[in-house]
Amino acid sequence: MKCYKGSILTVNASDEVCRYLVEDKGRIVYVGNELPARYEGAEIIDLGDRALVPSFVDTHQHFASFSFFHSGLNVMEAESNAEIAGMVSEFYRNSGRARMLVAFGASPYSVKEGVLISRKELDAVCPDKCIMVVKYDGHACIVNSALLKKIEPKVKGLRGYHPDTGEMNQEAFFKVSDIITGSLSFLDIFRNMQAAVDFEASRGIGGVHTVSGVGFIANMDVTLEKLFAKSLANGFQIRVFPQSMNVRAALSRRIPRIGGCFECALDGCFGSHDAAMKEPYSDADGGNGVLYYSDEKVIEFCRKANRAGLQIEMHAIGDRAFDQAARCLKAALDDFPRRDHRHGIIHDCLPTPEGLEICREYGITMQVQSAFINWKQEPDSYLEGILGKERTGRLNPIRTFLENGTVVGLGSDAPCTSPDPIVWMDRCVNNPVESQRVSVQDALRMATYNGHFISFDENERGSLEEGKVADMVILSANPYAVPKEEIGAVRVEQLILGGKPYVSARRNIAGAIARGVFSRNRY
Repeated sequence: MKCYKGSILTVNASDEVCRYLVEDKGRIVYVGNELPARYEGAEIIDLGDRALVPSFVDTHQHFASFSFFHSGLNVMEAESNAEIAGMVSEFYRNSGRARMLVAFGASPYSVKEGVLISRKELDAVCPDKCIMVVKYDGHACIVNSALLKKIEPKVKGLRGYHPDTGEMNQEAFFKVSDIITGSLSFLDIFRNMQAAVDFEASRGIGGVHTVSGVGFIANMDVTLEKLFAKSLANGFQIRVFPQSMNVRAALSRRIPRIGGCFECALDGCFGSHDAAMKEPYSDADGGNGVLYYSDEKVIEFCRKANRAGLQIEMHAIGDRAFDQAARCLKAALDDFPRRDHRHGIIHDCLPTPEGLEICREYGITMQVQSAFINWKQEPDSYLEGILGKERTGRLNPIRTFLENGTVVGLGSDAPCTSPDPIVWMDRCVNNPVESQRVSVQDALRMATYNGHFISFDENERGSLEEGKVADMVILSANPYAVPKEEIGAVRVEQLILGGKPYVSARRNIAGAIARGVFSRNRY
């Protein structure tokens, strides 16, 4: 039995701050301002100037992809393509017997050349091994000649195939991703996942919602993520969403949810100029982006999934895609009403009044990525160039969502951004668009309780209340007490899951797989 003394930020319905929290056998048995006599013998942990909060939840990430890229080369901080080439050269020299190399994070907007690194530049530093450098937004990549030769028969003729520069986007990128991820061994994927969980835990994250279904025959990566989720013995929570429009992908695995990006993406993204827009882009390229599916196809999917009792999520970035997502979820719920479905829309960058009204009336949730606000890889100067200042000012309207009565969960879209809830909160509280700033209390709720609510876990986790699992984080300072401009300086000191300090997920693979087969962990 342990008693935490100090600033206990409960994130309960009243956002109470209490003085004491007592944990026993992994559960919270008391929260309040006076310590009852029956707990006076408990071990006292004095927080001092620190604070205790619920563990964080990442409501949207590509966990398998993040695990893979996290084990590779991160070039996000490079300031020039010459620097990226140097990093790739060193990566190549130290790659040993590996035949397939992957780097992540290239952006034309954060390097002085103002363009993506090219196939020829990659050939110069990595001539005889395949390498894919994934763009920062996860919607495009650049390949060298060795990889181009390997993939050409399968991607030639697809939209987004650009062999001259080596850039692959849209359908060509999805196919390349399928080819690369399908070449990985399950053992390597499992090891990478274990390392990724440890990294996320260091950021105070105790649970993730992962979208999977890229490149494996019969969606075996979905099965693997489910197995991995069940294998964990340290209390870390994983909720799997198969990225498929075939409801069997979820039902055959007894997964109660479906959706995500890739096959469930209704449009592209701003970085690749293919987010679906109602009005044309403002730059010389113009156009309205790409809406991947007709309403009829999306409605058919939503109706089948909704009637099957599945929770649905779909990627929508542009306003035209957001409206389509809202319309199609409405059609599914009109066809087969459900009181507590918790369907959601991912990203939600340019919501429309019409779409927001549907979301309010039908209880549709939002999984947003506030880390994209004031993002180095996609700066406001670029966004203003393609969208204009007025539309750019309407991106990520988180306060509008809250005022609309919408449940908002925060996430990273990892590997696009590194999972870091303190960054999410900072961008919500200190949004450059002042009218869209929210309180620290609201930001903490979106990063904790709301994430668990979205996955139907709020009765067990998400707030520090009696009877709930003791999943908690010790922060270096009380975010309610520090100046809001300094929220970003708060640090995670410790993650506690089930009342115990976090234990590494790294363990014998065979033993982990055996546990995954027989455990009753939720997924």
